[in-house]
Amino acid sequence: MTCKEIIKYFESWVPKEIAWQKDNVGLQVGSTERKIKNILLCLEVTNETLDDAIKKGCNLILTHHPLLFYPLKKIDIPKDKNSKIIEKLIKNDITLYSAHTNLDFTKDGVSFALAKALNLKNIEFLKQSKSNQFKLVVFVPVDFLDKVAEAIFESGGGIIGEYSGCSFRTTGNGTFKGSENSNPFAGKKGVEEKVEEIKLEVLIDSWKLNNILHAVLKVHPYEKPAYDIYPLENSNPNYGAGAIGELEEPVDQKEFLSYVSEKLNIKNFRYAEGKKGQIKTIALCGGAGSDLIKDAINSSADAFITADIKYHTFHDAAGEMLLIDAGHYETEIHSLNEVKRRLEDYITESDHEVKVFKYNGSTNPIIFYNK
Repeated sequence: MTCKEIIKYFESWVPKEIAWQKDNVGLQVGSTERKIKNILLCLEVTNETLDDAIKKGCNLILTHHPLLFYPLKKIDIPKDKNSKIIEKLIKNDITLYSAHTNLDFTKDGVSFALAKALNLKNIEFLKQSKSNQFKLVVFVPVDFLDKVAEAIFESGGGIIGEYSGCSFRTTGNGTFKGSENSNPFAGKKGVEEKVEEIKLEVLIDSWKLNNILHAVLKVHPYEKPAYDIYPLENSNPNYGAGAIGELEEPVDQKEFLSYVSEKLNIKNFRYAEGKKGQIKTIALCGGAGSDLIKDAINSSADAFITADIKYHTFHDAAGEMLLIDAGHYETEIHSLNEVKRRLEDYITESDHEVKVFKYNGSTNPIIFYNK
């Protein structure tokens, strides 16, 4: 099994195309052609995580935070920390791959994992992505409908939330008259023809368009298939920011704060009180998610959990809803459990002997001072 195989599977769940435009996701250092021995997962690569990877025989490290975020101007190994890590990766034949905001914006990614750590129910995106889908309309002769539809679905089209193979089909008549240079699938050149066809309509994510069109043209029987592509303003239920869910039973604020501390295994966090009353609906965003506070309030959330909240932002939320800054590391680390589970399932199904390790130390640089 090569790094390329693992990455292809991983990106079918966490596509690079949904990442923030200025983010640097994907391959950081190394080769995707490398045959995998073992895999190490961590939030960020450090000298300590790299040593752990070497000790465990891992030659693929998958992180959440990219090592290379800004363009490199030089690699100064004696003086620069990242340069030393790059040198160590290369010398030990280790490939480094990062999934940052694309892991944030995918279902069962960072925010969903945080919601699951709190045992929330009915988890959905707090804010769905918009304007990143097309509707593909293809006109297909009846006998080839299933073949064309299957090609679209196998290439990733027709997924709406928890449903796959989604399409709409309308029966009608297609007309055409081929020139002397044509080679019609049905009828004769130079003769006006009328053929019963199905109008097949499917939603597709924008980054899948070229592959899906290639798959359609490969199996469609017509010399020049007719199709339409419509850009959509729809919200995309498959990708988005943050998450929102519900507790099994409502609790008061004091009990909820204790619950957060226990479930996320944190002793110290900042918060601002919200409205008086019971806590039931919880909005969340792993990492820095202050820009979603208005979305949380508009969704009637009783509490919002995120990280890196500024002083004035606490003022904005005070009295509206309970606002908790649970820490950047503390709200993102749970996502590695889902990554580990998915990679192990894929490796088992592929009948390979590759171990997936989660770094058992902490890469959190923040320490709370207790006098």
